[in-house]
Amino acid sequence: MDFHSFCVAIIAILSGALSLVLAILGMRIWDDRRKGTRRRRSSDGLDGALRPMVFLFNDGRLIDATPPARNLFDRLGAVDHEWGRLMQWIGPRFPDDIGRLDQLPRLGRVELVGHSGNGSASLRLLAEQIDQALVRITLTDPQADGAGIVVDSMSLQAMEEELDLLRRALDQTPMLVWRQDRQHGVTWANAAYLRQAEALSDGEVTWPLPRLLEPPQAVPGASTSSKRAALNDNGNVRWYDCHNHQIDPDQSMMFALPADAAIRAERSLREFVQTLTKTFADLPTGLAIFDRERHLQLFNPALIDLTGLPTGFLTARPTLFDLLDKLRELRMVPEPKDYRSWRQQMYHLESAAATGRHVETWSLPGGQTYRVTGRPHPDGAVAFLIEDITSEISLTRKFRADLSLGNTVLDAIDDALVVFAPGDQVALTNQAYRNLWGEGTPTKADMLADWQARGSDGPGFAALRARLSGENGDARRDGIMTGPDGNLLSWTVNHLGLGRQMISFRSADMNHLSEPVQSSAPLADVG
Repeated sequence: MDFHSFCVAIIAILSGALSLVLAILGMRIWDDRRKGTRRRRSSDGLDGALRPMVFLFNDGRLIDATPPARNLFDRLGAVDHEWGRLMQWIGPRFPDDIGRLDQLPRLGRVELVGHSGNGSASLRLLAEQIDQALVRITLTDPQADGAGIVVDSMSLQAMEEELDLLRRALDQTPMLVWRQDRQHGVTWANAAYLRQAEALSDGEVTWPLPRLLEPPQAVPGASTSSKRAALNDNGNVRWYDCHNHQIDPDQSMMFALPADAAIRAERSLREFVQTLTKTFADLPTGLAIFDRERHLQLFNPALIDLTGLPTGFLTARPTLFDLLDKLRELRMVPEPKDYRSWRQQMYHLESAAATGRHVETWSLPGGQTYRVTGRPHPDGAVAFLIEDITSEISLTRKFRADLSLGNTVLDAIDDALVVFAPGDQVALTNQAYRNLWGEGTPTKADMLADWQARGSDGPGFAALRARLSGENGDARRDGIMTGPDGNLLSWTVNHLGLGRQMISFRSADMNHLSEPVQSSAPLADVG
């Protein structure tokens, strides 16, 4: 092989080796670039999905937040102040150190580590005062630092706490809650339902769970329905108000609220109404109760006896004015001069009874006398009581006639009479006394002073004063004294019982005095 051929061979070998090396290098560079692209894409995707939870506030107003922070903020309670909304969620998680946030303007940076949540996450809070108005709040999970699960831990904590709250609420509620399918099979139940099922089964409860109560049937077109059902708990009947909420075509949520207290209250109310009804039935007073629309709601037999109203008419719940019209037809109301004035009178009766107690006396054409009393009741109702006071009115009239007769008899007596009551008040005087002394004064002391001022002063008047005052138990019961015109009057004191005293005056007859007056005695000594 000549030198030229040798050189060509060497160059060919070197070219092949160089091409091979370049190809290997090119393949490695391409592979490294592809792996780098994948790592960057993976890193970009992770960063986009797992951003830190950061809030930025300006004077208590949220001006910026990362997407995870925004999602958490949207689930917080409806508090108008945005800083307050975040503090409402943060406060229970940092109960011991939350007060340090008030020192943030002075410290500039505050870091808090909270208690473990109900789930697997615990929190760390970093508050930074950027300037006088700007505050940045960062929430992280110390257990997840550098693990790339910041957002997942925060969301998981919120969901676990909400789930735990709902579970506790359903398990601690006293009402029975369960879910049933289309075939009325129980697919889920709360703790109260399970405890009740265990108490009734006398052993371990197995799946499927027994149905304790007959649920209300779903009403077509309505999402809810309700009914009252009874549960026999070993001979003790317990009542529940059951509510059926249709959540989808195949599932229903059932809620059974204890109704024993309501049942007892309704039973007591029925017994009370029955007692009142029996009491009203025995009353001699007619009773009619009208509701706020003035329809008759309650009446007793005495109303029928007093008015003669038909029972069928009353049970049809007539209005007040229909009832009054019926009474007018039966001549059981005062006969008016005209119908218009009577209607006006009945309108005033209804309005007066609705606003306050109203009493009216009806003198009926048949000779009876009724007292009608109207009283307002709660919620705009009104009650009317009708009493037959015919005998009472007759007795009153007879008593007044007897009094008038007695006064006439007293006025016909020639002696002047005055009667004192136990309290030294003037009870009565007759016409002869009023002619002699005038109308007089209301008390015994004033009357004695009046007699003395009008000339009656002397032994006879002194004896009368002593007799009336009881100062001297041996004082005489009669005597003579000077009257208002200077004439002599004989007086006599009589005890009428019950502490009452009667004094009678008449012109003195010197032949019938119990103690004759000596003719030589001066007139002033007579009294």
